[in-house]
Amino acid sequence: MKNLKTFLVISIVALTLGSCGSSAPTAKDDLKQLKSYDTYAFLANKDTILNRKLDNKAINSTIVATINANMKEEGFSLDKLQPDVLVYVHPMFDEKVAVNANPVYTNYPYYKPGFFIGSYYEDYLYENYFTVQRISGSRVKQVPYRERSIVIDLIDRRTNEILWRGTSEETIETKRMDREIREYVDEIFKDL
Repeated sequence: MKNLKTFLVISIVALTLGSCGSSAPTAKDDLKQLKSYDTYAFLANKDTILNRKLDNKAINSTIVATINANMKEEGFSLDKLQPDVLVYVHPMFDEKVAVNANPVYTNYPYYKPGFFIGSYYEDYLYENYFTVQRISGSRVKQVPYRERSIVIDLIDRRTNEILWRGTSEETIETKRMDREIREYVDEIFKDL
């Protein structure tokens, strides 16, 4: 009888401990899910570069073109109507003291009539961008503001969850800006 009680207690404890494991999705699950997607489009950003010494249009054009090349290399094709993945870029080129240098979050409370969208997004913008209001992604770490850096989010259009956030520890130099930006973005995509 004592052996039966001991066996039952051990069995109950084992079952209880076994059921306590986390079944929440992980970053690896997100990357696996991301690999099953085929199409992408961009969400416009509101991160206009205020530094007058830098050319906002040229910088953003280079970023968008380089991301497009990397997305195609990863096997994605552009679909502006119903993309699987939305690409959102945080270009951080202003001096830290001149901006609110909080960590990078992703939300879209600013989409309203008259919102300016740079011409560099014209051919790559998700046509229903204005329907995206709030993005989640609890497993994605915040990125502290660093001057002359870029953060790229890949977001599931259906769930509005960030699947992947990429950045680099390097700082983009200002001497050969176009080349530096292309190398920086290419480096970010190596982690994908």
